[in-house]
Amino acid sequence: MSSETTRSSRRVVAAVATAALLVTTAIALGGAAGVREGSLSGRYAYAQNALSAVRADKNALSRAGDLGTSTKDPTTAADRAAAASYVERERRLADPKLTSVRVTQPRAARPQDRYAMAGGCYSLAGTPIFFKPTDLGDYLLYDAARKFVIADGKRASAPGRTTVWTARKSGNRFTFTNNGSPLTIGGASAFALTRTTGCAAYPESQIDVSGRPHAGVTPYQEVRGYVDAHTHGMAFEFLGGAAHCGKPWAAYGAPYALVDCPDHTATGGYGGVLESMLSGQPNHDPVGWPTFKDWPAPESLTHEGTYYRWLERAWRGGQRIFVNLLVENNKLCQVYPLKKGLEYAKCDDMESVRRQAQDMREMQDYIDAQSGGPGKGFYRIVTSPYQARKVINAGKLAVVTGMETSVPFGCTVKLDIPQCDIGDIDTQLDQLKRLGLRQVELVNKFDNALSGVAGDNGAVGTAVNAANFLETGSFWDMRHCEPADGESHDRDQVALPSTSGQEISAQQQDALFGAVGQLFDTLHTALPLYGPAHHCNSRGLTTLGEHTIAGLAKRHLIFDPDHMSAKARASALDQIDDLGYHGVVSSHSWSTPDSYPRIYREGGFITPYAGDSTGFVEKWRTHIGWADKRYYWGIGYGADMNGLGAQGDPRGTDVANPVTYPFKGLGGVTVDKQHAGERVYDINADGVAQYGLYPDWIQDLTKVADTQKRGDGAKIEDDMARGAEAYLQMWERAEGVAPDSCRNPGLRKRVAQVSRLVRRGMTTTAVMKAVGQPYTRLGSTYGFCARTSTDPKVMMKATFSKAGRVTGVRRT
Repeated sequence: MSSETTRSSRRVVAAVATAALLVTTAIALGGAAGVREGSLSGRYAYAQNALSAVRADKNALSRAGDLGTSTKDPTTAADRAAAASYVERERRLADPKLTSVRVTQPRAARPQDRYAMAGGCYSLAGTPIFFKPTDLGDYLLYDAARKFVIADGKRASAPGRTTVWTARKSGNRFTFTNNGSPLTIGGASAFALTRTTGCAAYPESQIDVSGRPHAGVTPYQEVRGYVDAHTHGMAFEFLGGAAHCGKPWAAYGAPYALVDCPDHTATGGYGGVLESMLSGQPNHDPVGWPTFKDWPAPESLTHEGTYYRWLERAWRGGQRIFVNLLVENNKLCQVYPLKKGLEYAKCDDMESVRRQAQDMREMQDYIDAQSGGPGKGFYRIVTSPYQARKVINAGKLAVVTGMETSVPFGCTVKLDIPQCDIGDIDTQLDQLKRLGLRQVELVNKFDNALSGVAGDNGAVGTAVNAANFLETGSFWDMRHCEPADGESHDRDQVALPSTSGQEISAQQQDALFGAVGQLFDTLHTALPLYGPAHHCNSRGLTTLGEHTIAGLAKRHLIFDPDHMSAKARASALDQIDDLGYHGVVSSHSWSTPDSYPRIYREGGFITPYAGDSTGFVEKWRTHIGWADKRYYWGIGYGADMNGLGAQGDPRGTDVANPVTYPFKGLGGVTVDKQHAGERVYDINADGVAQYGLYPDWIQDLTKVADTQKRGDGAKIEDDMARGAEAYLQMWERAEGVAPDSCRNPGLRKRVAQVSRLVRRGMTTTAVMKAVGQPYTRLGSTYGFCARTSTDPKVMMKATFSKAGRVTGVRRT
């Protein structure tokens, strides 16, 4: 038996033992006296309560505080009407002209290079062989009998080390080696490959979107596409690498990536206790590929949702920006008993972040391998708005790297003593920027040396507060507060009864800590009882936090104030205002209503938490009332998939306005029901079961909005399609480019000055740094506003070559 097999067997045995222990303990705790805390029945009831609260909370305008019965915000009715009028004017602006591009390069009769065989059927020594890439230039050779070629042309029934062949081109022929040994068939070791038929297709999830992806007619024009500013694509490394089941890719494809955790499968779905606590279901069918009976699903929070083919479907359906937040929580990692290996047992947030960043590059290579070679895949990691614009206009998906951890830079706090200093922060900010990170949150679940946290409420708040104590040596310092708007407070805690006799409801948004605490009894400790609601964390933005925000701005990194305490976030936005910095994103509704208008005023961008389609439409309507007329309007969503955030539930197949398949998606593509193995997904019946259903969810938004008010379906679709451009423009401003001078009259330069500053041969980026963002970016022209002594608004147009160099500038 190989050492790899031995290690795998040991992991399975350990998983079985642990799962059996968990199940036995859970059942034993039940007793005969009925439901009590710690019993299996009690935990199931706890999970059901959690699931109910999750479903309500995911549609809230703010996930960071209890909004009460009335939703207030700091704007007036007149402010909201003016903002809505501005958004209407934005929608009437000319749309950029789009074209389309091929999904993959044309397949020649003979492969052009060693990457070109990807996903093709070729004759190898007279036998039809399907070439399934496992990495760039590496293949499984899959025959018509669904067997794998091994040494001497023999066959194996399953993929493994002996079935992976590295291809090399030698003249007009190809050679294949496995661990240095050449493939020899009938005495030949170099083969002429020609396209043929008769291959068996390798098992893989389908896309079911037809039509070419949309692209720009120039690399530098205004873009169209959807943006998700908050998802955790590498969460399989999260919490010690054993709490999340499945991966977004695997060398041998879907049958090996989309599998359940060993502790789930070993017990027939009864050992997935954490999954049961989070989903509200006592057990689940552990089989993923190919049946997918119980997972993925909107409420199944420990299973993979962003498999690369599902992400590809979202891209084919119109998504053009994907912000992948690298995620970790050291304390929960320590609490959870299973670990992938010794290196994962360290539970170090920043080590996990670096590991996940490497995973992103490996996944990009894997997708490139499926697409015919380096740089040819749809998944393109970007590090600047200019690079992202080119990627999107080339018809691909711009992938932005971000970070959401509870202990960034090692900046925890122990008994109010910071465990990091300014030097640590600066060093790691520089390292993270070199690593490619561009979007950062300062806190997640715990107070740290940078900021206080918003916290969670109800039963989950109790558990997370206990974990906060274990991490920092202190409980949250939640104090009674009465915010002027009645809303902008932190999560209300379990409190002494109020004078009115009303009790705090046990809502819980993120059931993760509560589940782990209930399961493993690790977080049980005496907790403080707080005064009457509302509650605000007295811990605000620290001096180290201020330094970090200044460091983000200095390095042109995007700051996300989500999860901060109301006090800390208000101070952070004050600092952002003083800095005149525009690089701000609230990515998943973990800010409060007082902050949303401020973020828009700062030139920032907001993507509300996706949730249910009905709930998102209401959030969209509210956010329109906060739009700032000085900046380009667009909106996106924060899916929070794989981050233990519940996804959108189905509205039902019997509603009056269901999504009908097939439908037309962005750019004119045709979207049909998706097939994955034996499963067929329908947004009406399944909700957002996995990431590939986001184009369907956006179609559902249009159905909901149009039913509420005729014509609003087209409006929300337009606003969502403008989201990618709005994100890029925010990012450009974070890079130091001034806002456009048409929406901002005070920034207009004189005509003569513009003519002098914009010179022939300049790049589009150089032009923007000289005169600010353009008001229009249509095809090969940029439009700006200037002024003269007699005319306060003069339209000017710069024209560019195909290469993006200025060919002229003139008044229009």
